[in-house]
Amino acid sequence: MPPDEELEGTTLRVYLAVIKEDGPVGPRDIMRNTSLSSPSVAYRHLQKLEALGLIEKDRHGEYTVKQRQSIRGHVWIGRRLVPRLAFYSFFFMGVLSIEVVIVAIRLLINEPLQYDFILLVSVTAAATLLFLVEGIFLRSKLKNSQTVRSTNQDSHH
Repeated sequence: MPPDEELEGTTLRVYLAVIKEDGPVGPRDIMRNTSLSSPSVAYRHLQKLEALGLIEKDRHGEYTVKQRQSIRGHVWIGRRLVPRLAFYSFFFMGVLSIEVVIVAIRLLINEPLQYDFILLVSVTAAATLLFLVEGIFLRSKLKNSQTVRSTNQDSHH
């Protein structure tokens, strides 16, 4: 697939549905799994993905994944597409948990907390929250754009 071309909308949703399957899928399977209006709509998107070199058709007319395409802002974990920002959030969550343990230990031994350490914990907590919220927003935006585009496309066919 050319690097300047992005998968989006219904074609992306069809691609994700093919990836989630364990074996070959046909247009009717895709139609059911993605709530498309007809097998012909599914077939058109499958043909587009085949032309892009991302899936291949077997002799029975069913499709399997040929190549995993990078999706901007996401990484593949198995068959799941996960926002990259979620990983950043988990990193900061790990750092934050270590800082909270240090705070708890200092409080248990009655050692005063330094202002700069409190500031550090606050910044780490804010970073954790921001990356988590942005990751969730990116994931929901991806799902919503697929649903909206699919609904708009299905209503025109």
